[in-house]
Amino acid sequence: MANANTTAKMTKTATEQVEAMTAGTQKAVTEQVEKLTKGMEGVTAFGQGNVEALVKSSELAVKAVEGLNSEISAFSKKSFDESVAAAKDLASAKTVTEMMEKQTAFAQTAVEQFVAQSTKMNEMFASVMKDVTAPWNARVAAANDMMKTFAA
Repeated sequence: MANANTTAKMTKTATEQVEAMTAGTQKAVTEQVEKLTKGMEGVTAFGQGNVEALVKSSELAVKAVEGLNSEISAFSKKSFDESVAAAKDLASAKTVTEMMEKQTAFAQTAVEQFVAQSTKMNEMFASVMKDVTAPWNARVAAANDMMKTFAA
């Protein structure tokens, strides 16, 4: 009978230890699954933010290209019209000296306009790049922040 009581106590103690170990393991697994789920939600939200940044950046790029195309077309038309007018003016010259003066004036004006237009286009391109990359710069900042939270 003493052996039966001892065996029962040992069985009860072993059962309690297994139950305690199982409960601790279950708690640890549950906590890890919750952390993993929360992390995956963060990754999903980050990915959604990236898609939104891509869409916004693309919209800005399309608008910018339209504006740049309009500017290029307007300058090209203006340059063509001025070239035609200059050709007519050159044809009306009565002397070679007069023709050379008109040609020099036209060339100087054309170069000045080209430099001014090039400067304007350069400024437009810089502005476009700043605007188009802004959504991605925000995503890079968000990624840096996310990495800081993982490191903490």
